Amino acid sequence: MSSSNFIEVQSSTQFQELLSADLNRVSVINFWAEWAEPCKQMNEVTAELSKKYPTVLFLQVEAESQQDITESFEIEAVPAFVILRGHTLLDRISGADAPALTTSVAKYATSPQYNPLSRTDNVPAKAPTVVPSGLEYQDKSETPDELNDRLRGLMNQSKVVLFMKGTPEAPRCGFSRKISGLLNDKNISFTHFDILSDESVRQGLKVLNDWPTFPQLIVNGELVGGLDIVQEMVESGEISEVIG
Repeated sequence: MSSSNFIEVQSSTQFQELLSADLNRVSVINFWAEWAEPCKQMNEVTAELSKKYPTVLFLQVEAESQQDITESFEIEAVPAFVILRGHTLLDRISGADAPALTTSVAKYATSPQYNPLSRTDNVPAKAPTVVPSGLEYQDKSETPDELNDRLRGLMNQSKVVLFMKGTPEAPRCGFSRKISGLLNDKNISFTHFDILSDESVRQGLKVLNDWPTFPQLIVNGELVGGLDIVQEMVESGEISEVIG
């Protein structure tokens, strides 16, 4: 049985009412999705934290069914956590990082002193990304030409490359989950790159391919498109002709 401070948010109105009820109260917002395996573990972590810190409000927001809330906090991947005091942003945590979430909750739940990053009526501070081992290093002196060369190398690493959020086994957004599922259903072999692991790649591809969103499907080094285009190509049978 859930505790009174652990609440499944059902609407934007309910969400605003809960946050506004006590502007001195610390709130932890957990953005999750049913299909994302890491979210299941973090939901359990969040539930346990709610028992340990009864004065903290824990709000469970299903990212896809509560899109207005998700978009207002610029959540691009799940799981993701936002910690507030009233309407003031204290911290953001991206990914299934239980130690970071536990530390942050302990910090703000027990201390009346805080240094807000911003307020929720402004653009929320961007969440730090959890970078997989082996991808931590980025050459800060990389020139635009060097970055473009690296991007083209990634785009040509195999015949079909999917730039996505997360991995096919553990996608971190619904669009990435759907497009990798479409490719797998058609038995299309592809390599993938988690754009959340490298901000330079993420931003650089938007410019190089003149395409502002992800996922991006690349065939023979050229952009094919995102989920909507790939879905149409699968339904029409065109995808087989493009990939050959």
